[in-house]
Amino acid sequence: MRESVQAEVLMNFLVSEELSFRIPVELRYETGDPFAVRMTFHLPGDAPVTWAFGRELLLDGINGPSGDGDVRIAPTGAEGLSDIVIQLQVGCDRARFRVGVAPLVAFLDRTDKLVPLGQERTFGDFEVSLEDALGRIFAEENAG
Repeated sequence: MRESVQAEVLMNFLVSEELSFRIPVELRYETGDPFAVRMTFHLPGDAPVTWAFGRELLLDGINGPSGDGDVRIAPTGAEGLSDIVIQLQVGCDRARFRVGVAPLVAFLDRTDKLVPLGQERTFGDFEVSLEDALGRIFAEENAG
């Protein structure tokens, strides 16, 4: 049986320094893909867009700058546990989102209860999960 954790949070889509608007974002974590978190962004007038990235990347980004590829996450201040900025990049195109840390910490806590951090490899069949996850990611890329 596949178990999952889901949540919906409101994030600020940062269009520019002067312009931002709130959008709903669905968070999803599944035991069948224990290393990944999926975020589905619902931008007005566009089809929903889903990004998958490491659960540990999200956790690390809450505490300090994290990521050096298409997904970068960093806290907005030195005080900690206020807001983070999530930057997603495809080629030259970038999208930036700002969100409070509290709902993300609550979501990550629920994922940790399902699959404790560091025990992902011992949970289920990792090789099958990896093949399934890569198949879904490639299918999403080819569809969009």
